[in-house]
Formats: sequence, structure tokens, C-alpha cells
Amino acid sequence: MKLGVCYYPEHWPEELWADDARRMAELGISWVRIGEFAWSRIEPERGRFDWAWLDRAVATLAAAGLKIVMCTPTATPPKWLVDAKPEILALDAKGRPRGFGSRRHYCFSSEPYRAECARITEAVAGRYGRHPGVHAWQTDNEFGCHDTTISYSAAAAQGFRTWLAGRYQSVDALNRAWGAVFWSQEYGDFSEVDPPNLTVTEANPSHRLDYNRFASSEVARFNRIQSEILRRLSPGRDITHNFMGFYTEFDHFAVGRDLDLASWDSYPLGFLEQFWFSEEEKLRYLRQGHPDISAFHHDLYRGVGRGRWWVMEQQPGPVNWARYNPAPLPGMVRSWTWEAFAHGAEVVSYFRWRQAPFAQEQMHAGLNRPDNALDQGGVEAAEVAAEAAGLGELAPCGPAAVALLFSYEADWQFAIQPHAQGFRWLQLAFEMYSALRRLGLDVDILPPDADLSGYALVIAPSLPILSEATLTALETSGAVVLFGPRTGSRTPEGHIPVNLPPGPLQSRLPVRVTRVESLRPGAGPSVEHSGRSFAGRLWREVLETDLPPLATFSDGGTAWTAHASWHYLATWPEAALLDLVIARVALEADLPVLALEEGVRLRRRGDVRFAFNFAPEGRRTPAPIGAHYVLGGPDLPPAGLAAWKVGAP
Repeated sequence: MKLGVCYYPEHWPEELWADDARRMAELGISWVRIGEFAWSRIEPERGRFDWAWLDRAVATLAAAGLKIVMCTPTATPPKWLVDAKPEILALDAKGRPRGFGSRRHYCFSSEPYRAECARITEAVAGRYGRHPGVHAWQTDNEFGCHDTTISYSAAAAQGFRTWLAGRYQSVDALNRAWGAVFWSQEYGDFSEVDPPNLTVTEANPSHRLDYNRFASSEVARFNRIQSEILRRLSPGRDITHNFMGFYTEFDHFAVGRDLDLASWDSYPLGFLEQFWFSEEEKLRYLRQGHPDISAFHHDLYRGVGRGRWWVMEQQPGPVNWARYNPAPLPGMVRSWTWEAFAHGAEVVSYFRWRQAPFAQEQMHAGLNRPDNALDQGGVEAAEVAAEAAGLGELAPCGPAAVALLFSYEADWQFAIQPHAQGFRWLQLAFEMYSALRRLGLDVDILPPDADLSGYALVIAPSLPILSEATLTALETSGAVVLFGPRTGSRTPEGHIPVNLPPGPLQSRLPVRVTRVESLRPGAGPSVEHSGRSFAGRLWREVLETDLPPLATFSDGGTAWTAHASWHYLATWPEAALLDLVIARVALEADLPVLALEEGVRLRRRGDVRFAFNFAPEGRRTPAPIGAHYVLGGPDLPPAGLAAWKVGAP
């Protein structure tokens, strides 16, 4: 459990560097990330490298005992490169170039840009790959940020045609897979296929799904080029990438296969403000963040990193990019840091060392204010450093008893054909995860092709494209399984199965979906369960089945049913019903569930159990009487946390 910070020596007078490094070490910081946006300073003109300043910065930081994460600077190609090769720019869905003047102004499919990235990566890794102060690498920065995964450039169009030829081999197979006979969309050659933008009305959904798949593969390819160079020139150093929150435009598991560990950028207050949460939730958790936002991503990126992960950027104060940007409640920076450690983080790194008084992020807080005085986030970071030193190393996070299957492809499928305003796969997955957490359960988030051996309960929020391999893994696991609505509703080509949804699931769970409808709020039939009535929500499927219902729609249709230990939901349950569903399957799986107070969450790491309070009111720690506390105690104030040894006398 180590602390880190993001630092930009190129932003500050050199006479500050040594004092900054000294203060970082005194604060308890072990790691420092540098260089991700420094291309224009490293190479002011093509072929003319200025290493002197960076050599001195690396030497200064290393001399203070700090371990350096060096970054490839490819997220910000300099002006001279854009002017020389304007074709490296991405085009948006309206065909407009994503121009110079901020960041991430490149197209993943541009061969000239990939060559330039390989060249600068070779240069930086050749210079610092074996430097004793450089202990890890980060590729690029926040792949896809600002909606930059998908480009509609000429390079992307040509890359897509090549990708399609490899996938389908013949244009006749492509036409069949896309159902291109519809609206006379048939092609005579792969060279005729364009990206699915600038169409009069919606593009063919199979065309769009394949374009998502292609774009995702381009991100993985882009990352792989850099990772291979770094492994060759900097052996023995970990390689990571800093992923983002609630971002699904590419398959992070695929990118993660070329990394040693995953990392992500944690901004709980910004994410609460920017995403689907209700006004009530945004006000109640205004300064704490929703109780499950950070944990959801901690568990996701632990899965992406195959057990190894960091927080590369932790929010230390108000951010600058959300619709509203409140300051964290005093104590929350400390609590967020410990929550990450409770979920297995090796390092929590804060963004940034000092607030910049210029440019786009000058309203974004750091550990220090612009006048170099320690801000509230810095005070709390120092507190965590002292506590972590006293507590010592914790055991790794062992496998949880519950797995949640996370499918980026499912998210793309539902975004292409949501069939209901607000039907977002990611939100459905988050709500099921949140229901598990409200019961005090630990969760592993895994890809659909994961080995599920040893899990007692598996949650599949929805898998519209359901493979035989996934079904076999579920059967082999012997777990209790819950499938959400729209599971098995599409073939790999994106078509409705001829035998109707849930497609291949029918051989294990005998239900057929004969009709679906989406419902505006207040319009649908209610759902009846155990003598209680719950509001119908967003989605309803008509099931044809002889299985007895566990919940019914008010018109008599089946809303939830099960066969053996596999359950199927024909609706998107409201939170109160979802809690009952999740509790039922958890108890069926012989998992202990708790009735936690609102806002309280638990996480176990080794023999230590943590409790966190996200509510604006005080709570009681849900620990046994006589618990041996290593942090906190029986009272949980707002933003408070406690930790106790499990099984200790």
C-alpha cells in the first residue's frame, strides 16, 4: 500500500523541483508519475531532442527516493507534427477534424501516427528504460477520453475494410451477416464499405456493432505497439495504462492483456455529477460520491489487471470538468484512499502535486494550492501515509464469492438499439453491483469468457450475445446464476435468434421471449412479489414458459422465474425489488447477507474488514462486539472509516 502523485516538472521553475521532491517524500509519497503530456518539450522539433531538462527532473526525483512512473507522451502530438501530418487527426461523426489545441487529437487508425508513436516511445524508453529511478511505465493517457475512441477518418475507413475482409473473408458473407439486403444495402466489394456515419437515418445495427469491434481492436493494437517496445527496452518494469470511469467505448480487458497491471483515474464527485444518478442522489452524496462509484471501478480494474491494479489519479479536491464541482467532505480523500487499498490497490496516486495557475485545468485542485501551501487533500494524504505505515502490508484480495460478468460488447449493442430512452447496459450492471454491495458482499468483476470456478453466485446483468463457452463455464462452476433482461437476444451478427431470445440459454433455462416492449415512467404494469407491489420500470418481456413465476407483472405475465439454480429477469427491477432478487439468489448460494445502514459499505482484504460511511449522517460500524479495531472504532462519522481484524480475539 503505497501513495503516489502526478507531477509536471515542465510546468514549474526548476528551482522548485528539489523542494517538491523533498516534500513529497516527507508527506509519505513513494511514486511519482511524469511525462504523459511532455512531447513538445522532449522533442521541440522533429528529430531534435532536448533531454537535459528531463534528465535533471528524473535525477532530482530519484535522489529524493521517489520511484518514477515514466509515460509515453503520445496523448498530445505537438503542433509541428500535426502541421506536417494533418492526416493523423481523427474525424468526428459529422466528418469534422478533431483539431489541435487541447489533447487526444489523433486517430488510432493512422499508420503515420502509429509510426511516430513508436519512434517517440523508442526514444524515451531508450533514454530511460534502464534508469534506476524509473520503475514503471504508463502508455499514453486515458485512451478514448473526450469521445476519441471512434474516428471516421480515411485511415479508419480503410482499416475497417481490411478488418472486415479478415473477419468475413467474402463480401457475400458480410452481406449475410449484416442483413444487407434490407434497404438495398448490399455491397459488391469490401472497398465499397464506409464507416457508419453521415447516413440519412440510423445505420445498419450490425454495421455499427462491427465498427465498435473494429475501433476497440485499434485501441488494443495501438497500446500493444508501445508495450512491446517498452518490454524490449525497459525489461523488468511494470507497464500500465490509466483507464477512466464509466467508459465503455473499447474493451478494457483486451487492452489489459498487454499490461502488467491496470490503473484508473478516480474522480468520485465528478462522476456522480456527470452520469445518470438522480437529483436526490446527487444532493445526498454531493461531497462524498455515491457509495458504489469508486468500488465498482476498483473491482472492474482489478479484473482488467488480473488481480493487479492502481489508482493512477485520485481526486484530491474540487475538479474542473463536471457541471458542478463541489469540494469533498473533510475526510473523504482519506476515505477514498483507504477504500482503494481495501479493494486491493497497490498504489493510490493523487492528481496532482500542485494546482496549476494556468491553462485548462487551473480550476482543478491538487495536494497543494498554487501558492505551494498544502491543501486539504495533501493533509489527508499525509494522514493515510502515517496510518498505512502503522498498519503494515495487508494480504492480497482473495477471490470473492460473487462474480459479475462485464461485457463491453453488450454495452455497444444496447447503445446501438436501446429500444428505450435510458436503457443503458452500464447502468444496469452498476445497479446490480450496487445491490450486491448493499448486502455487504464482495464482488469480482470479470469478462464473459472468464473461468468461473469457485464462485458461488454469478450475476450477468445482460449478455445479449451469449456464447456456448460462457454457458459451459457457468454450468461447470455450479454457481447460482442470475441473468438480466435481453440476455441471449442477439446472435454474434447482431440478429434476433431464429428460435427467439434468450437463444442458446433456452436449452438450460426453458423460457422464450415472444415480445418486448419499452415503457415510459409510470406507464407499465407493476411487478408483484411476495405480496408487495413494485413499480414497473422501463422494460417488459413476454415470456412463454411452463416454469413457475417468482414475480409476476400485474397483468399476470412472468417477470422473474428460475430453473434449478439459474434465474431470469424479464424486466429491469426498481431498486427495492432488485434488493429482494439479489438477496434471494445470494441466500440460495449460501452467502451471508447483511442489512447495512444506508450509505455504509464493507470490503474484506485478508484478515481485515473495512467499513466506510458515505452518508451525511453518522452511522454505527457493523463490526462484532469486541472487535479488534486497527482503524477507527464503533462510530462511523460522515466520511468515516473503520477497520478490524476478522477472527481476532
